[in-house]
Amino acid sequence: MSLSTQRKSIYPLAEDDWNSIVARELSNLAPEDAVGQLQSWNLHVFMRPAAPKDSPRVGNPILPGDIIFLEAPLT
Repeated sequence: MSLSTQRKSIYPLAEDDWNSIVARELSNLAPEDAVGQLQSWNLHVFMRPAAPKDSPRVGNPILPGDIIFLEAPLT
């Protein structure tokens, strides 16, 4: 069995957060709506436990090694 269609996705840049990904990849959508959609398509990142208070990633769960989906799951 092989995959014929894959969901559009990216590896984020080191400095990316939800807003920067939306601005670059989903600029055709209203920013607030796009952030909500992006978070719902990427629960594996959105629901990640918060970084420690002394971490440079505090307030941002996105890591450069994450796969960020840019569209809803395919049917």
